[in-house]
Amino acid sequence: MIQFDEKIYFYLLAIVPVMVLAFLFLQVWKRKTQRQFATSGLLRRLAPDKSSFKSALKLIFFLAGLAFLIMGLVNPKIGTKLETVKREGVDIVFAVDVSKSMLAEDIAPNRLEKAKRLVSEIINQLASDRIGIIAYAGQAYPQLPITTDYGAAKMFLQSMNTDMLSSQGTAIDAAIELASTYYDDAEQTNRVLFIVSDGEDHSERSTIDAVELAIQNGIRVFTIGVGKSKGAPIPIKRNGVVEQLKKDSQGEVVITRLNESVLLEIAKEGNGEYIDGTNTEKSVEYIKEQLDQMDKKEFEAKQFAEYKDQFQWFLGLGFLFLFLDIFLLDRKTQWLKKLNLFNENGHE
Repeated sequence: MIQFDEKIYFYLLAIVPVMVLAFLFLQVWKRKTQRQFATSGLLRRLAPDKSSFKSALKLIFFLAGLAFLIMGLVNPKIGTKLETVKREGVDIVFAVDVSKSMLAEDIAPNRLEKAKRLVSEIINQLASDRIGIIAYAGQAYPQLPITTDYGAAKMFLQSMNTDMLSSQGTAIDAAIELASTYYDDAEQTNRVLFIVSDGEDHSERSTIDAVELAIQNGIRVFTIGVGKSKGAPIPIKRNGVVEQLKKDSQGEVVITRLNESVLLEIAKEGNGEYIDGTNTEKSVEYIKEQLDQMDKKEFEAKQFAEYKDQFQWFLGLGFLFLFLDIFLLDRKTQWLKKLNLFNENGHE
């Protein structure tokens, strides 16, 4: 298992392609300029010991050294020991609505991004609870099974979008039924399901029936509303630019609204509560209070321990390549010149 201490330094690696492009531009400019004064044959006679490949080799050494130094700043750590630890927590599943209505921008930047931020902030407040993620639209899809790996949860969360499910619509009942299969610990007394949605429900079956099934399985169902009741159109974008607004079969612009009544009913029947997700900070604080009040069950989890710094290896390699770059001269090496591996001698 690998961890990175200072991920922000990864941005410095952008220097590498910039320097490669600058080097290529410089080489083209130099050759174009030289040809204005002399032919390639004459240039070889004027500077017979000038190497044609060492400038590129020096750049490779320099960039390799720079890249290794940057990785040293990032400081990768390797977990050297896998151990079983005792943890206490609640099993939590997040069912996130990824239907097209979640693209509405009545809450910035749009409903889906707001939902993802809410879930991410809730995860940040957790200590030892187990979490799972479900994506749903016209059908429900298991995004991440119950786990204690919060890093993986955030990664899967950020990858969610409205194109990940081909079946459109909003079937909340399917999400609840799938969530009921998620909890793998029969002894866990506190099972929580958070439905993060704008409340639009196009399922033909009764959502309340699915909620009753969840209750029978010991699951408390909370709902988090994302959006505004006054509604907003659904923008259809390409490369970040709005091409048109979604229209119905009659050619009218579709206005999607937050349906709080559906979410309130689900939460009431599910022995949970409805939470207005407009204010992220207040919503997360309230959810944390609710979770803190629940009894925590002890369980075992495997995790890597004794992470060891690896920055010294990268710094060592970085300085080595920079050292080689400094002492690598542009003129031909005599013994390599005799071998003529790179056909540098050319034709007289």
